[in-house]
Amino acid sequence: MNNVNDPGKIDERRRHLIGAAAMGLAFAELGLVSPVLAASAGQTAATVSAATDSFGPIKQIDAGPLNLGYAEVGPSDGAPVILLHGWPYDIHTYADVAHLLAAEGFRVIVPHLRGYGTTRFLSSQTVRNGEQAAIAADIVALMDALGIKQATIGGCDWGARTANIIAALWPERCKAMVSVSGYLIGNQQAGKLPLPPKAELQWWYQFYFATERGRAGYEKYTHDFARLIWQLASPQWKFDDATFERSAAAFDNPDHVEIVVHNYRWRLGLAEGEPQYDELEKRLARAPVIGVPTITLEGDANGAPHPEPAAYAKMFSGKYEHRTITGGIGHNLPQEAPEAFAKAVIDVSRASFR
Repeated sequence: MNNVNDPGKIDERRRHLIGAAAMGLAFAELGLVSPVLAASAGQTAATVSAATDSFGPIKQIDAGPLNLGYAEVGPSDGAPVILLHGWPYDIHTYADVAHLLAAEGFRVIVPHLRGYGTTRFLSSQTVRNGEQAAIAADIVALMDALGIKQATIGGCDWGARTANIIAALWPERCKAMVSVSGYLIGNQQAGKLPLPPKAELQWWYQFYFATERGRAGYEKYTHDFARLIWQLASPQWKFDDATFERSAAAFDNPDHVEIVVHNYRWRLGLAEGEPQYDELEKRLARAPVIGVPTITLEGDANGAPHPEPAAYAKMFSGKYEHRTITGGIGHNLPQEAPEAFAKAVIDVSRASFR
């Protein structure tokens, strides 16, 4: 288990560097990325600055039941990396990570999950299903649509769970994985088991969503609700209004409330899934061990419910390492400590870790 010291200070230093060349050289000197980034930093400062502020035009593609929106950066012939966001976040969780990886030569795909951003259901008749297997199947369908046979997959929150499921059920599609908070595959039977009161308190929003009052409240106060979760989950992250609003725009998706509420109700066994995912859920209920090379990450100031690293280490049977990221890093680790997350993706994809 490794402790990566104070990436917050590194990030602050990065933001104050002048020009792209200085940024690249600083990363290389710190050993956060290989010298390729420093070499590629001869681009203009404006190019890199604009890149980290925005992904540019979002692409759309039909994949499974969705017309799925996704950002793509990096060379089209680069080794594929798929980065998956959680709730209540969006693709901008990886705005900095994606461009760090693109500078290293990776082809980076960052999709809006169902119910977020520009992703839409192809049919108004499709169940707005937020169960874990459905979300994972969406990403496999995206890989099929894009012609990606295998990718390194990284995620946090819902995205980490989705990455876990793909690595467990479709290991031939997952070259390697980076997962924040480790092993998050669940099942409805486990979701019915009571936790100690203090642990139940952390899941207050899950019980809120179980009620119609909660559904109506989330629909009415979506942005306020999300901001509160950001603050509770990352108590030391001093994000500004512009950073939050950039991501909050993704919650204006017409299916967002239904997907979020169904996700949490399904976990408690209060909502049914769809029959086409039943067999996948049966396999997931057996808590399959993951054999692909994996690096798990945890922030030292994660305010959201999360397991202890020692509790899930045994769930990874392949090459494995855990890294605790220090410096007040909360639940949205890729956005709070992008260099640490990018380094984990680079290391695991190149098998350059113990």
